[in-house]
Amino acid sequence: MKKLSINFTFLVLILLYGCGGVNDDKTTNKKSFSPDEIKIQSSKANLFFDSIFDSEVSRDPQRQSYLGIKTDYNKWTDISDEHAQKELEYTKSNLESLHKQFNMEALDEQTKISYRLFEKNCNERIDNFKWRFHNYPVTQMGGMHSEIPAFLINIHTVVNEMDAKAYIDRLLGINALFDQLIINLKLRETKNSIPPKFVFPYVVSDCKNILSGEPFEKGKPANALLEDFSKKVNELKTISVSEKESLIGKVKEALITSVKPAYEKLIAYWNELEKKATKDDGAWKLPDGDAFYDAALKQTTTTSLTADEIHQLGLKEVDRIHSEMREIMKKVNFKNDNLNDFFDFMRSDEKFYFSNTKDGKEAYRVKAVKIIDDMKQQLPKLFVTLPKASIEVKAVEPFREKSAGGAFYEEPALDGSRPGRYYINLFDMTTQANYQMEALAYHEGIPGHHMQIAIAQELSTIPKFRKNGGNTAYVEGWALYSEKVPKEIGFYQDPYSDFGRLAMELFRAARLVVDTGIHRKKWTREKALTYFKDNTPNPEGDNLKEIERYIVWPSQATGYKIGMNKILDLRENAKRKLGAKFDIREFHDIVLTSGPLPMDILEEMVNSWVTKKL
Repeated sequence: MKKLSINFTFLVLILLYGCGGVNDDKTTNKKSFSPDEIKIQSSKANLFFDSIFDSEVSRDPQRQSYLGIKTDYNKWTDISDEHAQKELEYTKSNLESLHKQFNMEALDEQTKISYRLFEKNCNERIDNFKWRFHNYPVTQMGGMHSEIPAFLINIHTVVNEMDAKAYIDRLLGINALFDQLIINLKLRETKNSIPPKFVFPYVVSDCKNILSGEPFEKGKPANALLEDFSKKVNELKTISVSEKESLIGKVKEALITSVKPAYEKLIAYWNELEKKATKDDGAWKLPDGDAFYDAALKQTTTTSLTADEIHQLGLKEVDRIHSEMREIMKKVNFKNDNLNDFFDFMRSDEKFYFSNTKDGKEAYRVKAVKIIDDMKQQLPKLFVTLPKASIEVKAVEPFREKSAGGAFYEEPALDGSRPGRYYINLFDMTTQANYQMEALAYHEGIPGHHMQIAIAQELSTIPKFRKNGGNTAYVEGWALYSEKVPKEIGFYQDPYSDFGRLAMELFRAARLVVDTGIHRKKWTREKALTYFKDNTPNPEGDNLKEIERYIVWPSQATGYKIGMNKILDLRENAKRKLGAKFDIREFHDIVLTSGPLPMDILEEMVNSWVTKKL
């Protein structure tokens, strides 16, 4: 079905362009265009944008599955460098076509934004292609070794026998996919782009978890993939018991003949690579590391802020939030005014943590569901546009919970077949303080990631690439902003819960200091840990996991606070100018109903809204 729609789009484009495109002469940019001309050219441009998006998706089977498309449901995405270079050529060609076929001045306002965003995205891909070996494809945070099983379990739905056979084909394709992965790792090895030493034991542990259980270990409980497939197939009502048993038998065979050798090859290579790993953590250790980190910061924050400016902003924000925390200490009548003593109290008092048992973990999940359900009832006070997609709360699966992050969000399928999911890591309950539950649920769920991502997916007024794109400053900045908004309508009644909100904001402010400290100022892990311990209430284990995340993901952690601060600045500026005309619901609609935007374009949109209101 999807391939037909893609071909039809290209046919329409050919017909449109054959009937006369816009004037390519850049000297005509100041020409005025009639409303009919603008409408026609904008329609052509949006068809162009959607055709490019559909074309990219047609070459990416895994992305198809995330979007709920089953065209290449039995395949994996090509991760070879040859494929990456072909995609670069597509990008260059698409950018050339944009400039040749469209005059931005002949487009309506929303399509002009699409033009600018498409152009910006293409230029960033082209400019940053030289840094493609400066990332780590396998780390404790993720990579094929953990993402492939999670993908099959959470994304690959089985509603009929064909889906089940596609699942088996994907299992059979893992061996070849991991061969590509190992080649990619070897390419980076030749360029001294090797993860720090601490990463290696995490990855080996995750790989061994995948190779545990039946059919790898006779007499043991079923392996996570076997258990998942068996459950999905046994729920099918359209095939017989014998057919189900046959399919399950084929999965066992695929696990032994493809999955097992794939993981064994990866483990063998990984153990050899570890011998070359060092304890150096920062991006500065990579070739042209400083230039790479500057480029990463620019892409993450969508600003021109330097590493030093970001570092100083972090220090300033940490001081401000500490002052607000001292006010809460007074509210709860803490025994003294020493903030570090209060941090120790919040880290260690048992009343702030659920028991590290099956019942304790389920109690946390149930309470998280209630927090989100309560917030749902209040959304009309804050938003004009609400998402249609539902959201569910899930615990991170056992096979990856030891190394996965504390919480994260997974977007819904475009066709409504899969809800949005708020994942909470319940592996160690001593790292999940109950006083942070509200803020965490608002961030990952509602009104945070789920509102922003689901609304963007459901928009009908912008092209597909804008619905499904994103940058860290916008996406994570909105989610962090969403931790604060509920307080403004009466949530966080418990002062300890309000402290949890501040603790999470403090953590994001401290990230600005630590990320730039590690990657620009050559901080050691020990120095970063000391900074977190002295300035945040987070448990030491949580701090360690966070620092290890920043090490393997340079710059990403800086987007949260910078994005939040920008959204707050835009809101306060709008309030000052509009006075009684300011409507928080309208402001949120402006922020959320154009898809993810760089901070400069978001500012233009808000300022335009303010001008029109005035």
